[in-house]
Amino acid sequence: MENKILEERLELSVSRIKEICGECGGGRIPSCGEQAGVYFRVQAEFLLDLEKVREALEEEKKTGCLPSMGELKERNRRLYQDICGEAYQTSFANPAYAARVFGLETGRMMAFLAAELRGGIVYIYEDRMEEWVPCLELFIEAYNLFEAKETKELTEETFQCELKEALYYFVSDYCDVTVARRIREQIDPSLDFAVRLIMESDLTDLRYLYRFGEYITDSEIRTAQFLNGLPEETIDRMARVFTEGYRRGFELAGIDLSKKKTVEIRYNVGFERVVKRAVEQFADMGLTAVLFRAAVGAASKRQHLKIGYYGAYANRQYEYDHRFDNALFLDKAFKERKLSVMRVVYEEYKDLAAVYAGPAVMETFGEEPFSYENKKEAFGLSEKQKKLSAELSAQSGEIVNHYIRGEERSFTIISWPVPDIGTDFPEIFADTIRINTLDYEMYRRVQETLISALNQGQSVEIRGKDGNRTDLRVALHPLQDREKETNFENCLADVNIPLGEVFTSPRLAGTEGLLHVPQIYINEVEYRDLEISFRDGMTSVYSCGNYPSEEENRKLIEETLLYNHKSLPMGEFAIGTNTAAYAMAKRYGIMKKLKILIIEKMGPHFAIGDTCYSHAEDVRVYNPDGKEIVAKDNECSIRRKENPAEAYFNCHTDITIPYDGLGEIAVIREDGSRIPLIRDGKFVLPGTEVLNEALEEADR
Repeated sequence: MENKILEERLELSVSRIKEICGECGGGRIPSCGEQAGVYFRVQAEFLLDLEKVREALEEEKKTGCLPSMGELKERNRRLYQDICGEAYQTSFANPAYAARVFGLETGRMMAFLAAELRGGIVYIYEDRMEEWVPCLELFIEAYNLFEAKETKELTEETFQCELKEALYYFVSDYCDVTVARRIREQIDPSLDFAVRLIMESDLTDLRYLYRFGEYITDSEIRTAQFLNGLPEETIDRMARVFTEGYRRGFELAGIDLSKKKTVEIRYNVGFERVVKRAVEQFADMGLTAVLFRAAVGAASKRQHLKIGYYGAYANRQYEYDHRFDNALFLDKAFKERKLSVMRVVYEEYKDLAAVYAGPAVMETFGEEPFSYENKKEAFGLSEKQKKLSAELSAQSGEIVNHYIRGEERSFTIISWPVPDIGTDFPEIFADTIRINTLDYEMYRRVQETLISALNQGQSVEIRGKDGNRTDLRVALHPLQDREKETNFENCLADVNIPLGEVFTSPRLAGTEGLLHVPQIYINEVEYRDLEISFRDGMTSVYSCGNYPSEEENRKLIEETLLYNHKSLPMGEFAIGTNTAAYAMAKRYGIMKKLKILIIEKMGPHFAIGDTCYSHAEDVRVYNPDGKEIVAKDNECSIRRKENPAEAYFNCHTDITIPYDGLGEIAVIREDGSRIPLIRDGKFVLPGTEVLNEALEEADR
């Protein structure tokens, strides 16, 4: 019955949109301004094109016959052409252009509407009619409001209020559909669109890439072609490093993996051959893979970040322009509405949530770094909304952790290059396989030596050189028994691949000083001259050199690194030891193209936000030498016992100083004596000199 009603609504909506397209054929709505007519004609044509694609997909599903590669490429191009390249400059999805046409307030809303309608691409490919049909109806409602304004039935002020209300309730009312779907995609194996596509497709026929509905470029095609050319044993080895790292994460944390039933895989389209093998290997462990797509609706997005599986970015600036579209609807009522839906859905699917093991993530690196433009026309959160956003994040985290216990889940993450990295791609790929499978035992011994020295300290001093102004003292937790306890975890090839770091949760009291990095890329954003000062372990003053205005720079850091919190704790201090990865980056000149997963192994790094043990502080964790890691809490996370909302920030962002920016890292004992670990970018602690071999190679 529900499907029949949806079909009727779809038929009525499509019929009306065809009429709108005709009415706006000359660029005008009857009695309406020319630019509004252009907007509605362009959007109507896009929606009708999507409806034709939906019908074609239904036919292809029935017959099992796919169009030619050329036809699929052209279909994909049409769906994304509005926001690609120069076309974006005059796209109504561009808030700067929409504001120029309609004025700031109306323009922002019309750009929001255009972005939400683009979610229809995903809805038709996955046959999600319950989300597709409301998009069509929202478009018609917006058109009707414009007509009413132009015929003087609505004043300009009333029109803007009613348009905002229509958009607000579109997001809010359909939360029980969109948010519920987002939760289920992570834990429910029955939502298996991507899994079936990967496991049932002939991956040598690259037409399968276009069946996701994601934007596909030569990079995804070349990646799939390259992987198809590798021997089966190489693919098996790549997948095995990934899946075994996941299994070992549970083993080292003392968590019983046999109680879990599902594993969530996140990856970039093009790596299906490795993912398929990983799905099979996870199945051998008793785990069913679930794959969910990066969010397309404002109700579920987290700024411009893509979490899930996804294809190419059609336009990174477009994603960035819409990162705070939730400013249109984020108020206390919406916050409570979303939290209420989350509670209901998790309770309904609590059995599935309980057997969810955690994410297994494949990242990529090699894309050319992108410099974002900060547009005043794009939506931005007010101070009140920033507070609401932080509250929503914290309270959402509490709900998730109630049903998916932090101490009962784990994760793994690995990174692979893509062809965009340049002509050395095959060599870099081979080197990445080598780096992801380095000598476990050698690194275990070297890192034990580092940890032994670190455990003698009351604090660690880190100073930069050659333009790096870092001057930090990181306070360590006191150890009661150094024979049985340790502050630092010996991080080898398990949850965090490649291996090569020792890390701790610092004591906040006494952690003081300046962290400075001349240039770094974090979460797709380049920061220049990034400076963060810490006072008792909390960020106090921060700045960068991205924009001429100090206020703009402060706002950028607050939004993208602090996630709208006024201050965050230093949740992690680590020393990276993967000098082989550093040497590879220097050899090929790809340092700026690496993701933080690898960069963090190339020197000390400092995470702002939650500790590495967030929501799992009470799980007893041991290093390979049998010593228990006792530094899992800090003065913020310990509040979880009284008020979890004050304990967690639901973010963890790593900031690394590369070896060549290091003057010294030294352990400071209680009596003030020093144990140098690194000096002038080289390891000087006896027993760690082997790490310098790769550094010396990089210098040649």
